[in-house]
Amino acid sequence: MKVGVRFPPATRADQIAEEVRRAEHYGFDVAWIADSQLLWRDVYAAMAVAATRTDRIGLATAVTNVVTRHPTVVASGINTVAELAPGRVILGLGTGDSSVKPMGIRPSKRAELQAAIEQIRALLGGGEWEYGERRLRLRDAGGAVPVHIAASGPRTLELAGEIADGVVTLAGISPETLDQTTKAVRTGLAGSPRPFEFTAGAFCKVTDDLERDAAVLKPICLHMATIGGQDFLRIAGIELAPPPHVPEVYPDMVHAEDWELAIRHASKWVTDEMAVRFAQTFCLFGTVDDIVERARRAVELGVTGFYLRHVGNYTLPSELIESFGGDVLPRLRELS
Repeated sequence: MKVGVRFPPATRADQIAEEVRRAEHYGFDVAWIADSQLLWRDVYAAMAVAATRTDRIGLATAVTNVVTRHPTVVASGINTVAELAPGRVILGLGTGDSSVKPMGIRPSKRAELQAAIEQIRALLGGGEWEYGERRLRLRDAGGAVPVHIAASGPRTLELAGEIADGVVTLAGISPETLDQTTKAVRTGLAGSPRPFEFTAGAFCKVTDDLERDAAVLKPICLHMATIGGQDFLRIAGIELAPPPHVPEVYPDMVHAEDWELAIRHASKWVTDEMAVRFAQTFCLFGTVDDIVERARRAVELGVTGFYLRHVGNYTLPSELIESFGGDVLPRLRELS
């Protein structure tokens, strides 16, 4: 089992690298470093510095896209990092979220993502690719890098099973969602015996006061209603109509620069009870025993790794690394 932590590159690259090194010290397996050109520092620059400060921990994009970054740019960027950290790099790819949508650009379609992955793999493998009337190659290509697709919809989950080395799901760890996502991935795998990693993403906090601390999840819960996730929320017994746009929260509810402001606005629709239900159903929020038990159930459903997220986009996951790494991670190792 691989246990990873999400790092928003919200500060200097050397400071991010030091925090990644601390995660390595605590025994985490992967540092998932986010990519959004207007919100954070450049993901490849942050990964490169982290590569020079660490020895063991994996380094992954979480996740990049092939819309704002041409596939040749992605290939060059990940090749550069892999040269510094051979065997430790994962290319996490998605259709595009905060890098794409705020600018009114269309996220990549499933077929476009598939074609881009084929192109990136060819370039990393030293092959040529046709651009217009010319066939070009990536100079000093270092070889294959594992590709993990971030997915939530069934067709993209199937695509991950068909062509990727792993999948990262962002729908939490409820048995219902994990059952749906694993079925879709298995459809794509079609019985293939090749190695495949199933990483479940979840917001995480070690706490003995869930009622108090679940309130930080209200903007996330409201965001799900905004993007049409009503059926998803009903798994937790939450009924939320799509809310109106909240212009006071910049740039949006789930990436809010002022999280306390986002909580106050989200509280107009999301009650304290809803937040607790959301935490208990989809997240790794609770005591050490609570978290270990939910993780155990997820592993039984096919999860091979976790992508842990602290609530917040402009701070590093320092508290999560210490609390989870010190108290939960040793217990999770017993599940492996």
